[in-house]
Amino acid sequence: MPKYNIFAAKFADIYPLYIKKAERKNRTKEEVDQIICWLTGYDQAGLEEQIQQGNDLETFFAQAPAMNPNCSLIKGVVCGVRVEEVEDPLMQKIRYLDKLIDELAKGKAMEKILRQ
Repeated sequence: MPKYNIFAAKFADIYPLYIKKAERKNRTKEEVDQIICWLTGYDQAGLEEQIQQGNDLETFFAQAPAMNPNCSLIKGVVCGVRVEEVEDPLMQKIRYLDKLIDELAKGKAMEKILRQ
């Protein structure tokens, strides 16, 4: 499988973009953090450590304590691609996170975003 350039992108560089997108729609950094922690299994300290270490996305997801078992319930389109049809496992995890942040920015309730 091809190795995508996004895999080498630093999570610390992308994280502020997620926050900015959420805040433009009157959502909060705390909600972004809650989504990331729900998806990856990081606690707040672990998330902050990943940001401080400057890990790339590949490392960020590789070191994630446990992907949420309900992540398979995440469906929909991000950048014209259905997240449930993405073949590369790492790319799919990145798309899952993108989709959840999109849902937050669109005003969806946290219970629905977190598939509860």
